[in-house]
Amino acid sequence: MVRAGIVGASGYTGGELARILSLHPEVEISVATSRNYAGKKISQVYPHLAAIADIICEDLQIADLVSRADIFFTAVPHQTAMNIVPALLEAGKKVIDLSADFRIDDPEVYEEWYQPHTAREFLEEAVYGLPEINREKIAAARLVANPGCYPTSIILPLAPLLKNGLLDTETLIADSKSGTSGAGRSAQVGSLFCEVTDGFRAYKVGEHRHTPEIEQELTKLSGKKLTLSFTPHLLPVSRGILSTIYGKLARNIEQEELYELYSSFYGHEKFVRICRPGTFPATQYVRGSNYCDIGCKVDHRTGRVVLISVIDNLVKGAAGQAVQNMNIVCGFEESLGLDTVPLFP
Repeated sequence: MVRAGIVGASGYTGGELARILSLHPEVEISVATSRNYAGKKISQVYPHLAAIADIICEDLQIADLVSRADIFFTAVPHQTAMNIVPALLEAGKKVIDLSADFRIDDPEVYEEWYQPHTAREFLEEAVYGLPEINREKIAAARLVANPGCYPTSIILPLAPLLKNGLLDTETLIADSKSGTSGAGRSAQVGSLFCEVTDGFRAYKVGEHRHTPEIEQELTKLSGKKLTLSFTPHLLPVSRGILSTIYGKLARNIEQEELYELYSSFYGHEKFVRICRPGTFPATQYVRGSNYCDIGCKVDHRTGRVVLISVIDNLVKGAAGQAVQNMNIVCGFEESLGLDTVPLFP
């Protein structure tokens, strides 16, 4: 039995980790930290976990934390993670970090989009935790940088085309829409009910912090430096991301060939489902699950391909993918604890 620690258990991602790990047959949640809810059961913070996850949240210093688990999930904000992760690694622990602190390879790029990086020495060994792309590297890692939700929804649908050189990499556009849980649980005006309901808006146009992460990983897949236009939008729903991605095709491709390419590329992947030609995914069909559903369409009139992907931003976009990475690191069956059927309606 592996002892798992959740650092930052009271946020939405921490709550999802508690939900998923509490039913994992090979894992015991041995410690959960929260400054705001220290002394309270996680089920008091999230009542839906009553009688399922009743561990008491604690406010612990690193010295008191390291001996309490074998593997840690750091579900804390950017900058906070880089102050915690080094001590956990130096104590011989393995870490799945859900912040952005170890996702960007180049510290100068990270500092351009975030803040000064105080743990640069760990960037080189951090493995970008997208299992469908980096499975072998993840298996040997002690530090996994869990991908962001938007990047997951964009990288997975683009990977087959980029790996096969079938896109003009100067023409990529990603138009993404997310539920409000992506903004976190902290109170802020922009995510209040009256600010969100009955509306639909773009935000951080041309300056979202996930941009360099997306471009970094797409560059690795294509083998040459690329940039893309990325615009996120806020949907008046609690969960889910739908990304629509456009790109100019490098050569003429028929619809059936495109479908076969995607079916072959992801044919052995448990958590990527390819829609049949003429059908497209929707967020309600992956709710609560670790699936990424992808639909693709050749637009012969414009010579472009249109890709549509959906994920649950809190599961495949965060906690579920983190558990998938933990399973790989620990040598478990990759889908262990993640077989939840999507909730519908």
